[in-house]
Amino acid sequence: MSDSLKIVCPHCDAVNKLPANKLNAGGNCGKCKKKLFAGKPVSLKAATAQRHFEQSDIPVVVDCWAAWCGPCKSFAPVFDQATKKLEPNARFAKLDTENEQRLAARFQIKSIPTLLIMKNGKEVARQAGAMSLPQFEAWLKGHI
Repeated sequence: MSDSLKIVCPHCDAVNKLPANKLNAGGNCGKCKKKLFAGKPVSLKAATAQRHFEQSDIPVVVDCWAAWCGPCKSFAPVFDQATKKLEPNARFAKLDTENEQRLAARFQIKSIPTLLIMKNGKEVARQAGAMSLPQFEAWLKGHI
């Protein structure tokens, strides 16, 4: 691990450098001054998703979902709990497949919920279907 990590701000999408040994302390964005880790998932947009995937030195865990999807609704609290528990070791993000159809198509999302783990701009893991918190944590620990 290098001396500093690139962390993308969840609020303004600016790329920040954070000393690696200060990751657990969080920190604030140099541009907008808000917390770099807010304990809630980032909403991904087509215009900024690539920055989060390619410019972040921590993995990005993506929940691909839709408002009409029952399993997505049941999984949402699990994803929120994991976000609060496992940040800052990963960035947690949500991709609304209805509002961001082109981005969802780019990742060939065929069923929802689908979970992705992105590292260094590349997909390293994918899982379809809702999980319990222990199942989700076990899956994450195997990949991040």
